[in-house]
Amino acid sequence: MKAKFIYGALLASALTLSTAEAATKHMVQPGAKKSPAVARVASATPPKAASDVTIKNFNFGPAITVAAGSTVTWHNSDGEPHTVVSADGLFRSAALDTGETFSFKFTKTGTFKYVCTIHPRMVSTVTVK
Repeated sequence: MKAKFIYGALLASALTLSTAEAATKHMVQPGAKKSPAVARVASATPPKAASDVTIKNFNFGPAITVAAGSTVTWHNSDGEPHTVVSADGLFRSAALDTGETFSFKFTKTGTFKYVCTIHPRMVSTVTVK
């Protein structure tokens, strides 16, 4: 019983400390310049077009359909790195950190499956008509 109480008290202290640190760390003082990290995260919200894919919550979102000749851009809005790799080897991104993008121009029609090689349960498709 005593061990559970100590563990609970330590956990509560850690949560209180990390919450206070996070609140202090992300406060912006009037007239202060944004740090590059804050600016990068702020720019992670992409403009939404039919050929955009937003990576968020370990998910590529729904499959998309585009016209032949369209360029699809994947935006990583997640807190973890992800890759965009086609099952047939047609395209392969490097690991995308938060706020980074990868684009590929689809010139042929068909259905193209892709996966995050870091998180293989993340899969989706691009259909080109």
